[in-house]
Amino acid sequence: MSARTSHYLSVAGHEIHVSEWGDKDAPALVMWHGLARTGRDFDIAAAHFADRYRVICPDTIGRGLSSWSGNPDTDYTVPVYCAIALGLLDQLGVQNCAWVGTSMGGLIGMALAGSDMGRDRITKLVVNDIGPVLNAEAINRIKAYVSMVPEFTTMVEFEKFLRVVYAPFGQLSDAEWRSMAETSVRRRDNGKLSSHFDPAVMRVFCEQFDGSDAWELWDAITCPTLVLRGESSDLILAETAEEMTGRGPKPKLITVPGCGHAPALNTQAQLGILNDFLL
Repeated sequence: MSARTSHYLSVAGHEIHVSEWGDKDAPALVMWHGLARTGRDFDIAAAHFADRYRVICPDTIGRGLSSWSGNPDTDYTVPVYCAIALGLLDQLGVQNCAWVGTSMGGLIGMALAGSDMGRDRITKLVVNDIGPVLNAEAINRIKAYVSMVPEFTTMVEFEKFLRVVYAPFGQLSDAEWRSMAETSVRRRDNGKLSSHFDPAVMRVFCEQFDGSDAWELWDAITCPTLVLRGESSDLILAETAEEMTGRGPKPKLITVPGCGHAPALNTQAQLGILNDFLL
């Protein structure tokens, strides 16, 4: 199994942390995380693909070990995330890549693959539990929990909190929950523990994001595409996912049992789905 390496790159005035697996000369596979998560969510999937791909898992600005922005209202937005993604690819010497994006990471992948700025860079696209139209009730649910940044005295308490909030991710082992906790935490000035992200990330999301219609973007995607939807997902409704299969890249749709928003891409069954598409 390939070991993870860690890099810090300066892109557009931000320091971006990137975890990598595999041979630098292998085809590139970018795996981009969701709104309140980090690139370390893909540790299991990245290790799985490391014998065939150069797997690249960044932390978006304001998350994980990447720097926080001094201009959150402009920087914590999908267009800036896209520009940073392209800057990362350039610095890493990656001309094109397959892209697996969970939730927000899927939106970034869609924005790149469906526009002139990134269309020639994305060879294959996996969209994990996200789409061009999102359920407003689910967006409000997400806004309700990400807008709060509770503090915890112990790691045990913090891990219990994550197990509740991210229960829709599906089946995670005790070791995986512990790993999520240890890669999702920061200690505050008062000594308490809280989630890793800049609170301004979630403020901007709550103020600016409404999940408005992005069908025009979806219809412009031409690369081979796979859509994954958690069986009980409330963010992307079944009828929306079905409509996606008849428009734009006309992808295959796979409903992932036993999870909601969003499949963790950590089980043999889920990795097998990615295998079949990517390889």
